[in-house]
Amino acid sequence: MSNAPRDHGGGLDGAAMLYGGARNDWIDLSTGINPVPYPIGEFTQNDWTALPDAAAFNALTQAARSFWNVPDGAAILPAPGASALIARIPALATAARVDIPKPTYNEHAAAFQAQGWTLSQDNPSARVLVHPNNPDGRFWSDSDASAPLTVLDESFCDIAPDASLIHLAERDGVIVLKSFGKFWGLAGLRLGFAIGDPTLIARLNDFIGPWAISGPALRTGALALNDHTWADQTRARLGADAARLDVLMRTHGADVVGGTSLFRLYDVGDAAAWRAKLARAHIWSRVFPYSDKWLRLGLPAPDQWARFSAALSAK
Repeated sequence: MSNAPRDHGGGLDGAAMLYGGARNDWIDLSTGINPVPYPIGEFTQNDWTALPDAAAFNALTQAARSFWNVPDGAAILPAPGASALIARIPALATAARVDIPKPTYNEHAAAFQAQGWTLSQDNPSARVLVHPNNPDGRFWSDSDASAPLTVLDESFCDIAPDASLIHLAERDGVIVLKSFGKFWGLAGLRLGFAIGDPTLIARLNDFIGPWAISGPALRTGALALNDHTWADQTRARLGADAARLDVLMRTHGADVVGGTSLFRLYDVGDAAAWRAKLARAHIWSRVFPYSDKWLRLGLPAPDQWARFSAALSAK
C-alpha cells in the first residue's frame, strides 16, 4: 500500500512554497470550514490540568442528543475528531465488500482498504454515504441506508438539519458521524461524534479508550451544542454567503455543479489554471485528481470578499 498522502484541502505551507508569501498572507478556501467560528469562551484551570470527569462527558453527550435530536435508542460517543472514528469503524465487522459511492471523501475508502475490505457495489456488507456528499453536495435517502453496516457521514449536515438521517441511528448496524470542525469552524479542537447502534458504539468506545476528549473540547462542545441561536444565525449567514459566491463565480464564467453552504463546487473548464490564478493572489482553492474541470471553494470570511473578487478579475 502506498504511503503517499491522500488528496485533501489545506496544505498552505506547500502552497506558499510554490507561490510565495508567508502562511498568514494566504486566504485558504480549499476547505469547507466555517470562516466565522464559534467563539471560544474562557477555560478553567481544571479544563487543562485534570483528567476529564464523567460529568463533563455527560454534559457534552446530553447537549449532542438535544441538538441533533438523537433517538432514545441510539448511543453517542464523543471522539477526538471524526477522522479517528473513520479509521476504526472498518474493524467493527469482518472484512468483505464495502460500497462507497464516488466521488466522495477519500478517507473512508482508505480506512476500509487498510482493514482488508474490497470496494464493490455488488452485495456489500457495508456502505458509506457522505450526507451531504463532499464535493457535490448530494443528499441520500432512508432507502440508501440498506447494508448490514451503514455509515452515514454527516460532517457537513449541520447546515441542513431537516435533511439529517439521524432518525436511522437506532437501527441495528447504523452509525452516524458528526464533525465539529466544519459548521462550528473549530477543526483544531478535534471533536467528533459517532451516534448509532449501541453495540457498535460500545465497541468503538473500547477502541478509542478513556479520556479521549480534552477538557477544553468538552467545555467548548457542550457550550456550542447548547447555543441554538448561534446555529440558526450561522445557517442563515452561510446560505446568503454561498449564494453570493455563486453569483460572483457565474459572473466570471463558472458553472455551479453543486456543494453545500459551507463549500461550493464549480465547473471552470480548466481547474488547474483557475487554481494557479487564485494562488498568485495567495488564495488557495481545491482541485481534484479525478476531474480537470472542477474547482471547489469554501466561503471567504467577511473581510476577504473584496480581495477574492479582485483576484478573480485580475488578468
